[in-house]
Amino acid sequence: MTDHSIRLFESEAAVRRIGEGLLARTLPRADWTHEAHLAACAWLVTERPEIHPEAEMPQIIRTYNVAVGGENTDSAGYHETLTQLYIIGVRRFLAGCGDGDLLGKINALLTSEMAPRDWPLRFYSRERLFSLEARRGWVEPDLRRI
Repeated sequence: MTDHSIRLFESEAAVRRIGEGLLARTLPRADWTHEAHLAACAWLVTERPEIHPEAEMPQIIRTYNVAVGGENTDSAGYHETLTQLYIIGVRRFLAGCGDGDLLGKINALLTSEMAPRDWPLRFYSRERLFSLEARRGWVEPDLRRI
């Protein structure tokens, strides 16, 4: 795996900018990083209880991808299993976080064991995770339970 430096957020406003930009489809594509994916999910869970990420995140991400010039195909764009896996992970992380401010929770998430880009490969083989079936719909892990 390539070594990626963790990019922590400097303020709650920066986290909210990511989440609000995703919803409004105005977030610059270059800002839609791995950390932004995690932060947006955690922000939705924490501050937007009227949004149900498991049900609504697929359309949120698909429409965002198209708005910034991307595609949602069988080889690019939205990936259902990855999205749902990270929602599970973010919810579990936040449940164990206790009280604290948004910035503290987000940066703790970004330094947690689930933050590395290869975290899904603890549960899935590459073959299964990057299969067409996993991109289009939820597939159960083949290496170990979540």
